[in-house]
Amino acid sequence: MDTIKMLRAFCDAVEQRNGKAFAKLFTEDGVYHDVFYGAFAGHTKIAVMIDDWFYRTATDFRWDMHAPVSDGETLYARYTFSYRSTLAEAKGARAMFEGVAIMRLRDGKITEYHEVANTAPAFVDLNFAPERLAKIMARQGAALKARPEMKRHLA
Repeated sequence: MDTIKMLRAFCDAVEQRNGKAFAKLFTEDGVYHDVFYGAFAGHTKIAVMIDDWFYRTATDFRWDMHAPVSDGETLYARYTFSYRSTLAEAKGARAMFEGVAIMRLRDGKITEYHEVANTAPAFVDLNFAPERLAKIMARQGAALKARPEMKRHLA
């Protein structure tokens, strides 16, 4: 599958709440590292992430990938993403943000998905309380500090 088709299939599977199709884009040992929910490893857990976790408090997803670049082992793509929140405090708001998807590839499938996302606009759209924002940001900071490539920065 070529890059453009794979990315469209990736986005379509999320928009259509098709966790099984989404998971098939990953290797059996693939891992999806979600900016909100953490890591999901293997086809079963990745499918559940889409079908349950994503749709637990949201609906009407829209996901587009822009300007992909790949060397065959790593794929980068800027993305725009939104959903309609069902959280009471959001009052039906559409949460919108952008980010960069970073995918490690093997034999045309995703072995690992990471993202760097500007989540702040979405949290404002969702009317999250400052205490909740602080908790989320602390968790994201801890995840960043735990990554191997940050070791030198922590010394």
